[in-house]
Order: sequence, then C-alpha cells, then structure tokens
Amino acid sequence: MNTEGQLKVSTENIFPVIKKFLYSDHEIFLRELVSNAVDACQKVKTLSISGEIKHDGQNLKVEVIADKNAKTLTIRDNGIGMTADEVEKYINQIAFSGAEEFVDKYKDAQIIGHFGLGFYSAFMVAKQVEIQTLSQREGAQPVHWSCDGSPNFQMDAGTRTTPGTDIILHIADDSTEFLEDSRIEGILNKYCKFMPVPIQFGMRKEWRKADDAKEDDKMQEVEVENIINNTSPAWLKKPVDLTEQDYENFYRELYPMTFEEPLFYIHINVDYPFNLTGILYFPRLKNNFEVQKNKIALYSNQVFITDEVKNILPDFLTMLHGVVDSPDIPLNVSRSYLQEDANVKKISSHITKKVADKLQSMFNTDRADFEKKWDDIGIFIQYGMLTDEKFYEKAVKFALMKSVDDKYYTLDELIEKVKETQKDKHENTILLYASNQDEQYAAIKAAKERGYEVLILDSPLTAHAIQQLENKNSKIRFKRVDADVMDKLIEKAEEMPSALNEEQKKKVKENLENLIDKKKFNVQFASLSPTEAPFVVTQNEFMRRMKEQSVMGGGGFYGTLPETFNLVANANHPLFEKVLNGAEGSSEKVKQAIDLALLAKGLLKGEALTAFVKRSYELIN
Repeated sequence: MNTEGQLKVSTENIFPVIKKFLYSDHEIFLRELVSNAVDACQKVKTLSISGEIKHDGQNLKVEVIADKNAKTLTIRDNGIGMTADEVEKYINQIAFSGAEEFVDKYKDAQIIGHFGLGFYSAFMVAKQVEIQTLSQREGAQPVHWSCDGSPNFQMDAGTRTTPGTDIILHIADDSTEFLEDSRIEGILNKYCKFMPVPIQFGMRKEWRKADDAKEDDKMQEVEVENIINNTSPAWLKKPVDLTEQDYENFYRELYPMTFEEPLFYIHINVDYPFNLTGILYFPRLKNNFEVQKNKIALYSNQVFITDEVKNILPDFLTMLHGVVDSPDIPLNVSRSYLQEDANVKKISSHITKKVADKLQSMFNTDRADFEKKWDDIGIFIQYGMLTDEKFYEKAVKFALMKSVDDKYYTLDELIEKVKETQKDKHENTILLYASNQDEQYAAIKAAKERGYEVLILDSPLTAHAIQQLENKNSKIRFKRVDADVMDKLIEKAEEMPSALNEEQKKKVKENLENLIDKKKFNVQFASLSPTEAPFVVTQNEFMRRMKEQSVMGGGGFYGTLPETFNLVANANHPLFEKVLNGAEGSSEKVKQAIDLALLAKGLLKGEALTAFVKRSYELIN
C-alpha cells in the first residue's frame, strides 16, 4: 500500500486557518489529541462488550512522550486503532467526525470527540504530523499516514505491531515550548486531569517494595508510571457512596494550594431532562467576593472545557468552587457559542435552582447551623438576589439579617418584630441599620434606648441590597442609624416643640454658617430634648446610598457629586439661648461643640483637629 493524494478540503488555506483561528489558545491541541486517544480506548470497551472485537477491556491507557532531540511529541494509545479505510474516512475527509458516527451506532457509549477538526489542531504546533496505527479488528494491517501541513498527504504500510495509534507531531520551530516537560504536564493537568482512561507522562520515582518482595524486605526506590489523571473523580460517584472525607479530599485535589476548608457542598446528579453531574463547594467568602471568582471548572464527559464560566453560568454562581460536567455541553472552540447554547442555558438555570433548594433545606433543617454560616455566605446570597430574579424569589425566604445583638431575622420576621415600635406617621416600617458598630456606637445606643432594633449591614453590597428590598416592598424603608437625629429617623405624628422661633433660628443659623464650610455642611434644626447634644452631624440616606452604590457600580449622576453633610442644631439646647443673649465665650463654646460633633463622625482632621486639641487644653486650664 502506497497512496498519495490531496485532503478533501474546500480550500488549500485550511491549515493556516486552523493555526490562526480554530482555537483561541494553541495549547488546546494536546487536549484534542489526548481526548481522541481516550475516545479510542473507550471504543475498545464498548466493542469488547458487544463482542465485535476480542479484548478484555483492561489495561487501556494513553501515553504522552516528548523527545527533545528528535523534536517530536507523540500521543500513543492502545485503543481501537484504524484500518486504511478508516484513515481515509476519518483523517482524509476533514470535518467528518468518527466520534459522531460512532455515537449514532452505540448510544450508550461515553465518547468524547465531537469534532472532525480536532485531529487537525495538531498543525497549530507541528510542521509535520504522522500516524502509525493498527486496528483491533482481526486481519487488520498497520497503516502509516503523513502530512506536512499542506493539502497533500502520503499513506503507506505502517510499522506498529500492537493495536492502537501513535500520533507523532514534528514540532515547529516556533512551538518548541511544547517539548518542555513542565509545559506538557501543566497542560495535561489543566485539561486531562479527570479523563476516564489513565494518561501517562514519563516516569516518576517512589519508594515501594518489589513485586516479589517478602514481608520483611526493605522499601526501595523504583521508577513507576507517572499517571497524571484521576479516572474516577468524586462527582461521577453516587453521593451515598461518598463520605465527608471523600468530599474534602476531592476539594484538595481540585485546589491543592488552598488552605481553608469549604463550608459545605452541593452534589448535583441529574439524568433528566438532561445529564448533569458535579460538586459545588461554598468557600468562606465573608465580604470579599471578587478574588473568589472563576473557580468552577466546566467539563464535558470528563474533558475540561473552561474555568471562565462568567456569562455561561449566572454571575453569582461564579463565586462558588467546584466542577460541573455534562455531555450536553458542547466541546466548542467558542465561548460565545457556549453562552448562547440552549442546553447550557437550561443547565445554568437548573444549577441555580439546586443551589437555592440546598440553602432552603439547610435553613429549614438546622437553622442554628445556618446562622453560624451566614457571615461567610451572606454576600453570596445577597449577590444572587441582586443579579438573578428567580434566585431572589427563593432566597428572600431564607436570607438573613443580623442585629447588633447577634440575632438573625428573615425580612418577614423582622417586619413582624418591629411593626409596633418602628412605624412612622406614614405607616412605613422603618428598619434601622449600622454599617460599623464602633463608629456608629452612640447612634446605636440611642436607638436601643428607645426600644428600636438595629441591624448590622456591612456588606459592600448593602446599598444595592436594601434598595432592592425597598423596591419590592413599598411599605418598608431602611435608614442608617446615624442618617438623622434619632427623633427624626422614625417620624411620629407628635413632635417636641421648639424653644427657638423662626427669627431666632435664622439668627443662629447665620452665626453657625460663619464657623463651617457651607459647601460641605448644611445647617438644620431639630427639636430635641435639652439634655441631648447641641449638634449632630448626619448624612442624607439617599445621597449616601448613591455614593456607596457608585463604588460597586451604579449610583448614576448622584454618585459623582461631592460628599455633603447636615449639621443639625438642637433648637432646645440651652447653648443657643446664650448665643442669642451674646453671653461671653458662647462663640468659643459653639465652635467646640461643632468640632465635637465632627470628631464623633470622624470628620475633624488636619488643621481643624490641631486647633480643636489646643482649644480643649485651654478650656481645661
């Protein structure tokens, strides 16, 4: 047999196209070729069971062999092999997938390859590709095929003596990195770590006894096959067959450099209306979520596709860790295609439901334990509610809010608890919160003295989250506990009378405005108890929220405005009577009282703080 010919392609420029445009990353060639080799081994198992070939289905493996001197990279398998006719059909007819035809015939077989062009990815890194193959079928003859990257090929008698296939890549001068052991092993670990057939790359040394050793013989250092993959990963097993330790070990296998244990996991095992398996782990997020993203690996029949799952899975799910595997996810070269694929969208929706159901089950089954985990997973649930409407509908029933007294409430529970004490004159339920217990201690204390419940909402998503809850619940309003003087936070029908009339307020205001930065502070009056502080600095709830939202994206025009504050004067404080009467030293006392209010808010800095300290010492003296 000695055949020469031209590949059946539509253009002579197919190989430059493959090299430049077929795959976004040239390293993907190794995934494709190893996948094909694994596929060939899987076919042996299927055909041996059906009796079409004589084989016990055992000891199948794939070898990856680098030869720096010869500048070759060989992918070797002892799988099904090919006859000359099959080489003609599957190799010479580009874009015809042998795997597709095989799947049609053997529906239950787990076949990886779905593209005819997968083999030709070799030409992204090779200047010449050879095939040495021998079919497992009786009477088959070995075949050799060679192509130098042009549409011309040569096919003749091969030299292989055992069934299987060698794909030999003569690496191009601009791709010699793919002859380096560390580079090859890195790619195999990335794409082939969980393929279903053992993959060997070189040898490694370990201490063990010889096969014929006696019980008291010493261990000796021997070379053993370096198998780089786990052919039976945890996500393919039934949950009933796995222990908690198995799940922890698999997490370590996925993330060997991670030192913190996950909080809990979800094992997904679905066979209708599509096939989907996987294990998703909840990391300890606390309030830092951006650095945690893109740690979910997407697989198709144990073949790695991508770990950049943004826009493939809902964005909030990208905060989780783990593996999702489905044969219904196409092994496609384009992530944009994955985003639009109907099966991917259905799978994405189903995962969202499974995560919500798991969280609801945890909440219902052991609320105390769920509350313990809340500080670590709260931001995940909050983010999911903000970005996914279906998740919101489920999560609002188990999403918690923590009070400054470390008590946890769902939204409905909280509304029920405060409905008598925290309703304003417009029948709105006012939910008070703090973002920093230390900085807002005085305001929290004042609120609690009035019998109010105060939440601690310190997530970077707080401004967005409370805005969403208000939009969906028209009769609730969130107010930060220092957003106004306490008697104004929850406006009642009756207000305390003011000791100052309008003319007096105008005079005091003019006096105060000479002591402050009018661009930054707006003077207001409130009728409070004479024993309350003469001044309180507050910040408008709406404007502050817009600023906070602008940090996380959003806030619009308001988010760009400079920060402003209200200097609220207690109209009933005796200090203002002294100001109006022109009492000696009243101006200094007013300035001192204003600075105390600014100091309490963390707004007294630089020259003003130095002057305040000096004035305080003078008052002591």
